[in-house]
Amino acid sequence: MDDSVNLSRKVVAVAAGEAHTLALTGDGSVYSWGRGMFGRLGTGSEADEPIPVRVNFDCAGRSTEERLRFVGVAAGAYHSLALADDGSIWCWGYNIYGQLGVEGDNATVPHLLQHFIELASPDSLTNESETKSKVPLKVCSVKAGGMMSLAIDNLGALWMWGNCLQQSSSNEDGFFLVSSFIPTPVWDFHGHTVIKVACGNEHVVALVSSGETYKGEDIVCYSWGNNNHGQLGLGDKESRLQPEIIKTFNEDSPWAVYEVACGAFHTALLTHKKKPSDTLESLCWTFGIGDNGQLGHETTQCELFPKPVKGLPQNVYLISVDCGLFHTSVVSSAGDVWSWGMERGLGLCPDATFSGIDRGDALSPLLISCNGPHRPKFQDPVQVACGAAHTVLVAHDGYKLWSWGRGKSGVLGNGNTAHCFTPTMVLWPPLMEDSKQEESKTSGEEGNVGAKDSEGVTETERRLSLAMDEMKLLQSKLSAMERYASILHGSIFGKPFEEDDIPASLQNFGTFDIAKEWENMLEAADRAKLIRLEMSYRNMLAGVKDKLMKRRIQEIVEECLHSSSTGPK
Repeated sequence: MDDSVNLSRKVVAVAAGEAHTLALTGDGSVYSWGRGMFGRLGTGSEADEPIPVRVNFDCAGRSTEERLRFVGVAAGAYHSLALADDGSIWCWGYNIYGQLGVEGDNATVPHLLQHFIELASPDSLTNESETKSKVPLKVCSVKAGGMMSLAIDNLGALWMWGNCLQQSSSNEDGFFLVSSFIPTPVWDFHGHTVIKVACGNEHVVALVSSGETYKGEDIVCYSWGNNNHGQLGLGDKESRLQPEIIKTFNEDSPWAVYEVACGAFHTALLTHKKKPSDTLESLCWTFGIGDNGQLGHETTQCELFPKPVKGLPQNVYLISVDCGLFHTSVVSSAGDVWSWGMERGLGLCPDATFSGIDRGDALSPLLISCNGPHRPKFQDPVQVACGAAHTVLVAHDGYKLWSWGRGKSGVLGNGNTAHCFTPTMVLWPPLMEDSKQEESKTSGEEGNVGAKDSEGVTETERRLSLAMDEMKLLQSKLSAMERYASILHGSIFGKPFEEDDIPASLQNFGTFDIAKEWENMLEAADRAKLIRLEMSYRNMLAGVKDKLMKRRIQEIVEECLHSSSTGPK
């Protein structure tokens, strides 16, 4: 496989919105899947997409070599951003607050944000003598959260648009949110470099250089916005219009912050000890609302100051963190993934998932096990991303994607809409991409594989159609088998079949020793379950004996009738 094919299949970044996911590949393409309402998928419609589809950008007048190549993606609750290598920002989805950088309705296809085109940096002088020497702006990264969009330019300035904070005229200490489709620079960081930024529903956290330029570990952590749950980490619940330093991570802190993420009303950061340090061990810190255990502190209390998450091993290095609305996930360099928060750390509502002793929110980290051969670890992890109630992990150095949590609207990208309480594989690479690559391989051999037939259908389209039909047939068969298994399981055990009921040997190794599993099940069963099994067995045995007796009687009657009809006359 050549390098171009490898890059087209390699996911280098993901971003998750309320119920959709964006993936960026090594060749600069953008894919989306999940809920399509408000046009957040960029496909030209509001239809849901249960498997990844490529986002088509308007590249009129560009040759194949000059096509837009993207280097960044970001997802708000219902809108999406993509950053091209030329610094241009493309936006689509929900736009009621101007988060697309333009006045008007929602957009179902990507459009170019015009504001940064030929715009000078806010650090440039504006008098006439200096007009000609203005530095052209080039955006280097994009971020989104809630109804807000953000960008960092090549001089380290931070820009914001959408549902932005404004000073309240009636109360000097208060603020309110106002819609703004014009990107506005955050002047508070003039003379410093903004390294990374994250935002929740109504708060922002930024990692900023302590000096004018970034030198490695000289990072100060700022926060501002709504603070009604302590999500700013400043020790109180007073909201801030202007950025303020979080003292735990100021210039004198022994900790260097290298990752930051925001949930709806909570914040998570990753740190390691500043050099010199003998280890590369890291800590995850959280603060803000803790009602559903999303802070991982073994309680449901709010935290006004940053506090390390309890229950994570000390000898691991965490490479990525993200927050859903009410859950948090981290992944280590070794491939371990932990989640905590609402309903077992999946982000799902309590009535949607577990029952019995498994029910409830995870107040401390739970290890998420991979179902593959490297269980419980995920091989070569890259990044974790959290939507409102789903989680996506990029692993195998970008060539495999896993997802779990809410499945409604195809959010998990696995082709169906069922909730998944354990990791499931995203259908990656997409079928269409496989068909295109297969076509390019065989076109040289057959010469006319890509040619259209009399009805104008290419061989690629025909193969894709057949593949989709086959997938639908397999899904139909799977659904029928699941119903059959549930009925059979319910008749024996008196409760619906659940994924947890699948024997461990079948989950782990793909083989099933029925005698051994039956013995294990009997050994683990309590008295009530054994009594029910005995009753089920007796009823089944009685039914079988009854059926055998009836059939034997019928056979005897038929023999007698046959004998009387053929006897001597």
